[in-house]
Amino acid sequence: MASYNPRSMKAEEFISDEEILATLDYAEANKRNETLIDEILEKARPKKTDSGCVCAGLTHREASVLLACDIPEKIEKIYKIAEEIKLAFYGNRIVIFAPLYLSNYCVNGCLYCPYHLKNKNIPRKKLSQEEVRAEVIALQDMGHKRLAIEAGEDPKNNPIEYILECINTIYSVHHKNGDIRRVNVNIAATTVENYRKLRDAGIGTYILFQETYHKESYLRLHPTGPKHDYDYHTEAMDRAMQGGIDDVGLGVLFGLDKYKYEFTGLIMHAEHLEAVHGVGPHTISVPRVKKADDIDPDSFDNGIDDETFAKITACIRLAVPYTGMIISTRETEAVRTRLLNLGVSQVSGGSRTSVGGYTQSERPHDTEQFDVSDQRSLDEVVGWLMKNGHIPSFCTACYREGRTGDRFMSLCKSGQILNCCHPNALMTLAEYLEDYASAGTKDAGYKMIADELKNIPKDNVRKIAEENIEQIRNSNRRDFRF
Repeated sequence: MASYNPRSMKAEEFISDEEILATLDYAEANKRNETLIDEILEKARPKKTDSGCVCAGLTHREASVLLACDIPEKIEKIYKIAEEIKLAFYGNRIVIFAPLYLSNYCVNGCLYCPYHLKNKNIPRKKLSQEEVRAEVIALQDMGHKRLAIEAGEDPKNNPIEYILECINTIYSVHHKNGDIRRVNVNIAATTVENYRKLRDAGIGTYILFQETYHKESYLRLHPTGPKHDYDYHTEAMDRAMQGGIDDVGLGVLFGLDKYKYEFTGLIMHAEHLEAVHGVGPHTISVPRVKKADDIDPDSFDNGIDDETFAKITACIRLAVPYTGMIISTRETEAVRTRLLNLGVSQVSGGSRTSVGGYTQSERPHDTEQFDVSDQRSLDEVVGWLMKNGHIPSFCTACYREGRTGDRFMSLCKSGQILNCCHPNALMTLAEYLEDYASAGTKDAGYKMIADELKNIPKDNVRKIAEENIEQIRNSNRRDFRF
């Protein structure tokens, strides 16, 4: 059996089954060790310094102890510290994005995904460039500035050239005051050469869900197709970084296997990226298995309830304090509301998970990858965020100012990222309010902006932000950024 080595480039060594099992035993043995738990919680708590705020993060063993802990008052402390960390490094901003499904052609046999090759129930569809353009205009008319493009794995129908062409089309569409300023990419594991092409196309974050870190389960759940290769899939982030992509996004599909195993593997993967590349994951997503055509989530016997889901989210925030955390419209409004206070920093809004869904007046279901639980419009999501004290942010400035990878993380770790992100969020919110918001959302938004401008500590930054917002309100000038 391969020995555990976080600096190894081999999947079986940086995601060591033996180490995960030993960690779970350690966590079980110490889940009521209050002295140890208090030490771990104190380590996780953000500390103020002369240069800002710092956070130590947790090892996979420490984080697993907290996840296993069943002492109610300690769990409440986990939740409290998760909120402290989120506010310390991301403030009360929540970044908004939308997924754009390009094609549901796929050659894989994944048992949890309706796009699997043997599913004959769904119509297969691939967007033409004209259809991509129409989808982008529809998304711009909603107010979106950031997309995550999705496509099944099919070398014939969805080659890298098709993905690159779609990215170019997306960036080329300028409709009224709308622009998609950043495209994140969620496609199958590929080669260093192809990752380099994605980097050169100007993508933001490369996202790839591991689905499950349990190799035996992974092989069973991916019986056919190129995704069956566990090692190639698990090592994809290293190839992406070797191809020059600074920002990568991890995630597991909770419910496929036992959540404590998945959680440990996820934190170990983050540790591996930090150890090898000097920067951990830019984002971590926390999806759960959901119903879809040909897919019954009840057929997977590892589902987790909402309380466990909240605990997982909070423990990830303590373990990897500087990562962005994403919750999608897979989850209900109630679940998303709770997780916003436990570490989540990005949400999707107004999402449609079908190919070509945004141009249709009625939500189509025949090509959906999963059921959307939160079906509110983007305007409703923006209003909901503000009502709960969160600033809806459409900002993409860090990507376009070169604040990616270790440069972003060094700013985030010192707390300095707040000096530009807070005003950027307010300016992009003003753009949304002027160009897309309903009357009620607009009124609430400008009240929030007026209140939040007072919280910008630097007088000169506040003055510039105020002047820029006035220009947004009184002219067609857009895209101000620090």
